[in-house]
Amino acid sequence: MNHIVLFQPDIPQNTGNIGRTCAATKTKLHLIKPLGFEITDKHLKRAGMDYWYQLDVTYYDSIEEFLEQADGMLYFISKFGENYYHEEDYSNTEENHYFIFGKETAGLPDYIKEKYKDRLMRIPMHKDFRSLNLANTVAMVLYEAIRQQGFKGLI
Repeated sequence: MNHIVLFQPDIPQNTGNIGRTCAATKTKLHLIKPLGFEITDKHLKRAGMDYWYQLDVTYYDSIEEFLEQADGMLYFISKFGENYYHEEDYSNTEENHYFIFGKETAGLPDYIKEKYKDRLMRIPMHKDFRSLNLANTVAMVLYEAIRQQGFKGLI
């Protein structure tokens, strides 16, 4: 199963769009607090449309709390990664795949990037750019995993 993990997301529209993508792909969403918005935020609900109720979402008070329960492969998405997301093998549908994304304004904490440096993955982009939109990044990585899994359960 695929899982999307958002570490302290700041922008409700991104989280809403990501929630909608997760609902459409039957992907579990994990949100690590603090969130930069209220879960009842109108922008979150507008971006997530009426799909939020179909979403399988779990909240955590810290990244440590999340990591304690994660039972599968961890993939940390960061521009500091040396591995490219599309070169990983996600084809095992019996395994849990956790794709962990940092907050929009600061990314992942340095101690997490250091501890999991062999699990850091990047998306190719021009060196003059700081980052891509979080919702777009989640969609790229998630759909690569789903493609490798033969779009199981979606076609």
